[in-house]
Amino acid sequence: MGLFSRLGDIINSNINAMLDSAENPEKIARLIIQEMEDTLVEVRTAAARAMADKKEMEREIVHFTQTRDEWAAKAELAIDKGREDLARGALTAKQKADGEIERRKLAMDAAEEAFEKRQDDLAKLQAKLDEAKAKHRALMMRREAAEQRIRIRSQVYDGKVDDALARYGNIERKVDEMEAYADTIKGREPTLEAEFAALERDESVEKELEALKAKRAKSSAKSSSKKSED
Repeated sequence: MGLFSRLGDIINSNINAMLDSAENPEKIARLIIQEMEDTLVEVRTAAARAMADKKEMEREIVHFTQTRDEWAAKAELAIDKGREDLARGALTAKQKADGEIERRKLAMDAAEEAFEKRQDDLAKLQAKLDEAKAKHRALMMRREAAEQRIRIRSQVYDGKVDDALARYGNIERKVDEMEAYADTIKGREPTLEAEFAALERDESVEKELEALKAKRAKSSAKSSSKKSED
């Protein structure tokens, strides 16, 4: 396929439609970008060549203009010297130089027109290339996002995860049982009122014990005194 035919196809193409109808949009996007970049290089090379041709035509126009002026001066000199034959030859050479100048001007105009067209093509192609790259980046991000969602959902619905969650539920139940058992143990502990009642009972027992000891001591003392009197 020629450069201009391929360039026209790219510039006139509908990238969105191409990607929508493709089985592998990401691959198509890469191919489009590669084709555009290759064509962009070719168009830039052709534009540079057209500019070089224009500069060359300008140099040749300067050369043939000098040549024409020289032959015009020689023709005048020949007329002054009475040499019409030489003047006729000089004028023929002058006209030939004029013809070369006109041909170079036409070629220069063609080169300039070609350069301008290539510049316009470059701008359009660059816009298409930017569009294709943006589409490619969007496709890449969508693909990566889809892959991440697949990985996440695969992990969530994986049987190992379910087993781990089930084991975690068992641990929770065991903790609940331990907490319930702790509550039952705490229920057997004496209440504050019971502890004070026990303390009062202990104090009453101690008082009664002291009274009993005092009574017994007094009784023992009386027995001892009686025996001494006998």
